[in-house]
Amino acid sequence: MHTETTTADRLALGILDAARAAGVGRSTIYENINSGALKARKAGRRTLILREDLKAWLDSFPPLRSAA
Repeated sequence: MHTETTTADRLALGILDAARAAGVGRSTIYENINSGALKARKAGRRTLILREDLKAWLDSFPPLRSAA
């Protein structure tokens, strides 16, 4: 029995999938990898981002403060 792995089931995401999951562009992902703000790994020619690293990067952003 073969089941297809959906993006939600993957442990690691490629650049495009990570950008889509985070709601940012690919260039933002690359810039943050290059600056060291976002951890990435190489598997051959592929650049992969672990889900927990993507979440940690998003969690590092300050919360939006409402103008109350």
